[in-house]
Parts: sequence; C-alpha cells; structure tokens
Amino acid sequence: MTAPDSPSVPLPARAEWDRAAAERADPDVLESARADTATRVLVVSADQAPLATPTSLSWMAPADVPDGAEWALLGRRPDGAAVLAAVFPASEDPLFAAPAGWAGLRTIGGALSAEDAGIFVEAVSLGRWILDAPHCPACGARTNLVDAGWSRRCPNCGRQHFPRTDPAIIVAITSATDPDVLLLGSNALWGSDRYSCFAGFVEAGESLEAAVRREVEEESGIAVGTVRYRGSQAWPYPRSLMVGFLAAARDDAAARPDGEEIVAVRWFTRAEIGAGLAGEADFTLPGRTSIAHRLISEWHAGTA
Repeated sequence: MTAPDSPSVPLPARAEWDRAAAERADPDVLESARADTATRVLVVSADQAPLATPTSLSWMAPADVPDGAEWALLGRRPDGAAVLAAVFPASEDPLFAAPAGWAGLRTIGGALSAEDAGIFVEAVSLGRWILDAPHCPACGARTNLVDAGWSRRCPNCGRQHFPRTDPAIIVAITSATDPDVLLLGSNALWGSDRYSCFAGFVEAGESLEAAVRREVEEESGIAVGTVRYRGSQAWPYPRSLMVGFLAAARDDAAARPDGEEIVAVRWFTRAEIGAGLAGEADFTLPGRTSIAHRLISEWHAGTA
C-alpha cells in the first residue's frame, strides 16, 4: 500500500534514517559507541526527553549520562556517528536539568524536526519494552538484553524475545453524498468537546481492511464502502503501529455512537473542520503529533 507524499504527514511517521540494524549482532557495538566521543545519546525517562530548545532535543555525550541507564543502539547519523538511547524509568523529578526542560512525545513530537521526532519515537518505543518486559513470558526467568538492546534472550529456556508491535487502524469517514462533510467521534475517556477519527486494534487473523469495516461499524454504526490507505505512524502508547485510512460511508443516516467507547458522533462541514484546525471552534481536534491530525487536515485541504 502506498500513500501519496504530503507535507502534513506527522513528523514521527515521516523520518527515514539509518537504524544500523546490521550492527546489532556485534556484541561490542554498544561498548564501542559509548567509548566514542562523537556518539550522541538521547536520554529518555518513560516517554520524556530533555530539550535543547522548545523545538529540539538535547543530546549528550555518553560519559555525561547518569548512572543506571539501560542502553540501546538507535542508529547512525549521515556522518557515521552512533546514536544511542539511555533509558530510565519514569521519575517524578527530572533526572537532570535540561536547557529547555523535559517534554513527552505527545506534547513535543509535532514541533520537532523529522529526524529528531523519528529518533524520539524509536527511543520511547524501544525503551518502554526494555523496561516493561524483563522476564521471559514462557518460563518467567529474567532475560538478558542482547542485540544492542533490540532483543532479550532467556538464560533458562533459551527463547529469544523481541519488542512487540500491535497494529491498529485509524479512520476518517467521508459522507456518502456530500464531499464537504466528515464524520468524527468523541471517546468516553475524553472531554465532551473533543472529536477525532475512529480507531481500534486489529484482531487475530484479521486484515487491516476488515478491521476498518468492523471498528467503524461497531463504534459509529456506519457501514463503509471504499477504504483507502493514507499512511502509518509508530505510536508507543503502549506499543502501536497506527495505520491510517479514509473510508466512505454507505448511509450517512446510520451514524450513531456505540454508547460505550464512543459517546457522540458528529458530521462536520469543511468550514467547521477548518475552524477546528485553526483553534477557533467550540470543539477540539487532535494535535499535530498524531496521524489523526494528518487524516483530518488532508481531507480539509482536499489532498486526501
């Protein structure tokens, strides 16, 4: 599936850079990188990182990282310098003072450069797995972190484990009859004025397209016809790959919330969406960090 290029692609989904995957099998790669003064380290604490400015990450030399980190190789910059993650658990207080403070991926991701945002989402995704899955799910023994932080090997039963990624679909629904209206929903966990696309996890043995049709009908009552892929985004909350679609309703009048997960559905005009994107409406739309923002903004711009 291929989506057309768009300047509105969310930054954490757009970055493409050298992850140096071939180097992970080298048992000395982390030690060598940590000894290299050219190496740059992104410290992450849960989903937060230090900032150099309000729109850029703060990088450290390996020797300056506080003790107690779990280490992983994230990749290499174009000049060949290694990029490492130094992973720490969540902390009530910052691990150290940063020039522009600390911020979470949800908050700052949309303001970062494509490279910074891509590295940040990679570090958070990998770091959460490193901290949250230390034991073998088969026998319960504590595993050893290997492959430069990208897998765990059980010393008891010999099994090897890898970071888990859960595919989820996310969908904006267009009208069956009017090209200038879009259906969005309000989740029970949000404020009543917040609306976004419909989303859900892909079930075992289910295709992405089937998941789109099932989730949309379950949450909104809408049966959809055409389903078009629009792009994807890694989203480490907790470990998702969000796969974005635009789908066309068969019958607009069938729209209704499921009353459990979705408490309200609403058809928005193109003008209303424009006001929402500009922050000039009585409702709230998703922020720039999310693929939901891309789906909505591309539809509004007529580029979807």
